Amino acid sequence: MDKRDYYEVLGVSKTASQDEIKSAFRKLAKKYHPDVSKEENAAEKFKEAQEAYAVLSDENKRKQYDQFGHAAFTNSQGGFSGYEGFDFGSMDDILSEVLKNFGFHTGGGYSNSRGNRRQDGSDLLYRMTISFDEAVHGTKRDIKVDVEDECSECDGKGGFGSHTCPECKGSGTVSRQQASLFGSFISRTTCPTCGGTGTSFDKTCTKCHGSGREVKNKTLTVTIPKGVDTGNRIRLAGKGEAGTNGGYPGDLYIEFSVKDDEFFQRDGNDIYAVIPLTITEAVLGCKKMVPTIHGNVELTIPEGTKNNTRLRLKGKGIDSDINNKKGDMYVITNVIIPSKLNRKQKELFKELDDTDLDGDSEFKDYEKILKKY
Repeated sequence: MDKRDYYEVLGVSKTASQDEIKSAFRKLAKKYHPDVSKEENAAEKFKEAQEAYAVLSDENKRKQYDQFGHAAFTNSQGGFSGYEGFDFGSMDDILSEVLKNFGFHTGGGYSNSRGNRRQDGSDLLYRMTISFDEAVHGTKRDIKVDVEDECSECDGKGGFGSHTCPECKGSGTVSRQQASLFGSFISRTTCPTCGGTGTSFDKTCTKCHGSGREVKNKTLTVTIPKGVDTGNRIRLAGKGEAGTNGGYPGDLYIEFSVKDDEFFQRDGNDIYAVIPLTITEAVLGCKKMVPTIHGNVELTIPEGTKNNTRLRLKGKGIDSDINNKKGDMYVITNVIIPSKLNRKQKELFKELDDTDLDGDSEFKDYEKILKKY
């Protein structure tokens, strides 16, 4: 299904201010947050609003979205990749305020009425160095990552023989009355016995020591899109650390560093290469075989080609999956002046020098300058 326009999702205009965008998201969060909404498809609508806010609340991402639309934040698997660099602290602040308005106590992550906090897993970043060819043509690469996942021994519960916590009676919080100069007041804190889960165990899991999590070394296959460049990131949704109490797993971000090539130079989707020409090839013109990232092609060198002339090979640049654009290749000529000549070659150059080769405008202008001074 096609994504809806982010401005349409939040119900704001394309010229909306950041305050208007934030206010619109607050309203949608209050309406669709899964912990408070009973509307159909509330979770999907809430996630859609989160995604829209993550992009439009960031000025740089908003500019990219205004220029390229959803394509600016789509990874090679077709998944959304617009959260990198986003400050989730501000998102949590908004959600906490939303839940408090409905009478829910929050203490990091989302919480339900029993105090069993649903905590989403952390995102992870993996930096990958790839060759120029891998970046240009795309490939697949297996990587190994250490990820905090659910404990395989206790299935992420932290223990065995679960029962309601005797101290907080399953609420996950404990209340204490304190006296002050202004009278007494009640403070509510996370239960120290069950850690806010509302559940205790007859036996703590020895493998994870009650945390419900263990570090696992996983092998993941990463699809590297064509045209990826240094600094680009792709997102592997749900491949980060596991959530707790039903929280969503985090994402794994792959950040690329591309090695230089010994012959080709890159500028965005365009490719540049310097090719050597003999004097006769430059003067008389020729057909020259030129290497490109797509294979060798024949290039016509016009008569009288000068040094550092730029010749274009249309469509022979990078065919990028990142921005769905195809670049060109530019050949820069390097006319080689021979440093050593045999006797016959010297005689030919002297014979050539006796002919009239100074008819070009550059020579005529130079003669005028000589006469002037």
